[in-house]
Amino acid sequence: MKKLKILVLIMAFLLVVGCTNNSTGSKNSSSEKNEKVLIYGSNDYTNINPALYEHGEINSLIFNGLTAHDKDNKIVPCLAEKWDYNESDNTYTFKLRNDVKWHDGEKFTANDVKFTIDTIMDPKNSSEIASNYEDITKIEVIGDDEIKLTLKAPNTAILDYLSVGVLPKHILDGKDIITDKFNQNPIGTGPFKLMNWDKGQSITLSKNGDYFEKIPKLDKVVFKIVPDDKAKTIQLKANEIDLAQVAPKDITIFKDEKGFKIDIMKTADYRGILYNHNAGFFSMNIAKGLPNALSYAIDRESIVKSVLLGYGESAYSPLQLGEYNNPEIEKFKYDKEKAKDEIEKLGWKMGEDEVYEKDGIDLEFEITASEDDEVRVDMAKVCAQQLREIGVNAKATITTNLDWENQDSTIIGWGSPFDPDDHTYKVFGTDKGSNLSGYSNENVDRLLQSARETADNDDKTKLYKDFQSEMTKDIPYTFIAYINAVYVGKDNIEGLNTDKVLGHHGVGIFSNIVDWDIK
Repeated sequence: MKKLKILVLIMAFLLVVGCTNNSTGSKNSSSEKNEKVLIYGSNDYTNINPALYEHGEINSLIFNGLTAHDKDNKIVPCLAEKWDYNESDNTYTFKLRNDVKWHDGEKFTANDVKFTIDTIMDPKNSSEIASNYEDITKIEVIGDDEIKLTLKAPNTAILDYLSVGVLPKHILDGKDIITDKFNQNPIGTGPFKLMNWDKGQSITLSKNGDYFEKIPKLDKVVFKIVPDDKAKTIQLKANEIDLAQVAPKDITIFKDEKGFKIDIMKTADYRGILYNHNAGFFSMNIAKGLPNALSYAIDRESIVKSVLLGYGESAYSPLQLGEYNNPEIEKFKYDKEKAKDEIEKLGWKMGEDEVYEKDGIDLEFEITASEDDEVRVDMAKVCAQQLREIGVNAKATITTNLDWENQDSTIIGWGSPFDPDDHTYKVFGTDKGSNLSGYSNENVDRLLQSARETADNDDKTKLYKDFQSEMTKDIPYTFIAYINAVYVGKDNIEGLNTDKVLGHHGVGIFSNIVDWDIK
């Protein structure tokens, strides 16, 4: 009997404990349900560091710059309250906010700004954006909340470039910036801070309750790693993600689907064929002049219709959508016979196999595209087919990892809605950080250098128009199309600025993330 009483007491105790645990679990579950969590279908990240890597959509959530861009892409203050420019000695003096803290609670100061710019400009760090800052000759910390930058010459884009995310000196000083664990555990001053990084699966950010500006309405933003466009569409349909950029051909899937909203946003983002002058077919002397000739063989209008389904426009210039465009330049309009004539003027002759050849070498090369980008894959296939129609043995090669150094050519993407210096100087300038093709043209270098140093808008416009004219004499890319960014999301997501002109890869969608809400 005594044993039975003990057994009853044990069972009762276990029952109480079990009920307590269940109760706690329900409470946590309820709390999580009340949180506003946005799950975004994202490409993968290996490092998050705005001073080293330009293409990081997540950067704007974690970091702030001295400046920022408003809804119209105009420069506005951010970590800097204000600034003065002294034209006589090319100096900018920035007055910084004194109410900003890093995510770890340390105070943000001017020393962090100097450390960041020094890090970008240090050649051993191989920063992708170093050429943006090469005009800076001196950085002076006047006090915790004041810093002065001296430039060797005027640079009209410098305020745009100072929107780059600032790094914490107290964490990174003396470290190897390329290999440090900070790149997987970033600490910034932005509206969201890193909560968890599950490699290859997701990056979870939680709102920064101490943010110096408006506190975000969203509690968490989860960058769920989704490997390709097709998978993003599938996961949107399965309610596994809330928002993602999808390929134009997937619009029809969601057009009449309840619970979803489609936003088609204008971008300054273009696609083209990059010809690699460093290695492969286009590094050979016999290939000289071919990019111009081949450009006539690409039917851009058909690509806009078939690949982009009309959500974009034909491209002929890297500055086509801005005020500095030169509409009078050679546009290389589709003309198969013209393409053949230009190829033959370069000494190529049609072989018995109906492929052009010269000095015993066939006119054949690969156009590569990354398999996770449906638009680039489709463009590579269409371009290869169109080139084959005129006697060029072009092959579309779809790959997991692009071999930038050794490929013949690839479908490239660039474009910026900011100062025209962005995505021109560093992309087409000789030996600049984002010049992935090895393109070199002395006249282009001279014009781009002069343009970035010219404040007078009429003179600046003429220089950029001359740059575009010079570029067409020895074209770096076959420009194909500007693409619209197609975002599909749940219809309960509010606050997106759908009128904003976005940049490369649709970057800029998160620029007003603090205003987003889930109803």
